Amino acid sequence: MRRLIVGCALAAAVAVGVAAGPRARAAAATTVGPAVVAEAQPAAAQSADSSAPTRTVGSMSELMVDVIYPASDAVFYISTRTPTNDAEWTELQGKTLMLAESANLLMMPRRARDNDRWMSDAKLLLDAGTAAFTAAKKKDPDALAALNDQLYASCVTCHQHYRVNYGRR
Repeated sequence: MRRLIVGCALAAAVAVGVAAGPRARAAAATTVGPAVVAEAQPAAAQSADSSAPTRTVGSMSELMVDVIYPASDAVFYISTRTPTNDAEWTELQGKTLMLAESANLLMMPRRARDNDRWMSDAKLLLDAGTAAFTAAKKKDPDALAALNDQLYASCVTCHQHYRVNYGRR
């Protein structure tokens, strides 16, 4: 089965399960940055092989600024930037998928700051991102708008715990 491996900071770490037909490849290449199409194992085989090597590629700052912030903005500004056609909805689905999968990147062993609070905070992002991806697949802007507070809380909670001087400007 062909899988689409999304570029940027996600490329080396996460293979997302988007069918890579010609339209999907074209949409991904224009909406989420550089894309590489590769043969990948089915999801069941990937999860069974927990010895698969992973490594961080970008810094925490690059992950936040280049991936998480733009993806979260797509949810935060849904009321003023509502998709109007299938291509825009596909782009939004990609951004919300990146948002959810970014939480998994935050939980990688070499990136996680600890196995307690960090993981709980990252799970808040995973939950909000997963709900956003589901709403984007349903093309439901009201559901996406309703997720703003949950997504914002996931960001603020983690930043209060781990960003030095957060909120003290």
